[in-house]
Amino acid sequence: MLNISGLNEGVVLDHIEAGKSLDIYFHLGLDKLDIPVAIIKNAKSKKMGKKDIIKIEGDVLDLIDFDVIGYIDHNITINVIKNNSIVEKKTVSLPEKITNIIKCKNPRCITSIEQELPHIFYLSDKENEVYRCIYCEEKRNKKK
Repeated sequence: MLNISGLNEGVVLDHIEAGKSLDIYFHLGLDKLDIPVAIIKNAKSKKMGKKDIIKIEGDVLDLIDFDVIGYIDHNITINVIKNNSIVEKKTVSLPEKITNIIKCKNPRCITSIEQELPHIFYLSDKENEVYRCIYCEEKRNKKK
């Protein structure tokens, strides 16, 4: 059995859908930070069958973009660790608006011409997880 030691202080992203931990790692910019990060892929889970887990050491809660996490997988639990104990559990939901997480694929959208414009999408249908570009209304289904 694989053993990853506990954290004295940090954040644990738990209940990540198996295979999505690297998306979260790169979208949060963790690859650019000089902090210890452990990624556990395909861990056994009674609730999910398999899951991914990300452990981030240090006082990093302010560095986490909850909208990124909510868009990629809104079933994640965020455990805040201090003095080797969970002091807070947070949950995320689908964000109402996302910026520069996904890109508009409409070739006639202003974002394909004005490349410095941010790619902003709003949640148009929560039940079906549909986002639309604020500039051209291009539809992006989150569900695969």
